[in-house]
Amino acid sequence: MNVTIYDIAKKCHVSIATVSRVLNGNSRVSEKTRRMVLDTMKDMGYTPNPFARGLGLDSMKIVGVLCTSLTDAFFASAVSLIEDGMRQHHFDIMLSCTGPDTGHNSPYITSLVNKHVDGLITVGTVFSSEQDIAVLATAAKKIPVLTINCDYHLPGLYSIVCNEAEGMRWLIHTLSGQHCRSIAYLYNVRTYSGRHKLQGLRQGLKDMGIKEDPALIQQVPLSLEGAEKAIAHLISRSIPFDAIVTSEDILAVGAQRAALENGRYVPVVGWNNSILAACATPTLSSIDNRLDSLCASAVQSMIQLLSRQDQPVPVRTEFSAILVERESFQTKKE
Repeated sequence: MNVTIYDIAKKCHVSIATVSRVLNGNSRVSEKTRRMVLDTMKDMGYTPNPFARGLGLDSMKIVGVLCTSLTDAFFASAVSLIEDGMRQHHFDIMLSCTGPDTGHNSPYITSLVNKHVDGLITVGTVFSSEQDIAVLATAAKKIPVLTINCDYHLPGLYSIVCNEAEGMRWLIHTLSGQHCRSIAYLYNVRTYSGRHKLQGLRQGLKDMGIKEDPALIQQVPLSLEGAEKAIAHLISRSIPFDAIVTSEDILAVGAQRAALENGRYVPVVGWNNSILAACATPTLSSIDNRLDSLCASAVQSMIQLLSRQDQPVPVRTEFSAILVERESFQTKKE
């Protein structure tokens, strides 16, 4: 059986309140009693329950993290970066994955808040319904709430974002400079990030005087097969394209495979600059949306908010996207 504070109190012949004061660092305990209680805890192998302790402390030293799923490499990397960063400041994280449905997730917020987490970090677009966002806004009145790569534009919420719209716009300019005028774009969802990528695509096409072709902009499942089928469909219908851009690296891998199998040698650019881009053959060019910087900034801001430092924390922090060029950015030499 686990040793409890009741066992410690009985062994030391003191009250439970005294043991609790020792755990909480209360000065209203003599040094002799404090040492006796601590030595007994060590001898009996007692491990304090952080949740029970947190009820009597100003801090649980735990930050809640919300994302949709760890099966997505982007979210998995983000959670790992946040956890590593928070641990450097002696904080743990409590993770909650909501699943793909972003419209009914307010219970996840309530659950974490009720567990007395010190702050909350959301990664990507976890919430889409007005009710969920209202619950998030209510949580922000109690604890610091930070969003990574999503901006709900609500009072009390802090956002750390990558300007993916501008990154996409600049990419279209760059491809146009390589004489690409029929650019296929494959994406999977219209989240905050997805909408901004589409916005940047359309603005880039407009800037370069390229008429938008709806047949070249396709929403596909987030899989190799989804991208392969989309490119094969374009080829089978004789719809011309001279470059491929995707909203995720995994789509770029599938799109490039289908293009090469059909003898189409065109620039291919993915998104997120994940390990998939470096492992593909040919290696994939990809837009780096600065996940390392986003998470480091989120950790820094959260620590500032929790420590109540005098230095103000920016309500919105923005990073620029970067194109990482690899083999897939060049067309085949004739």
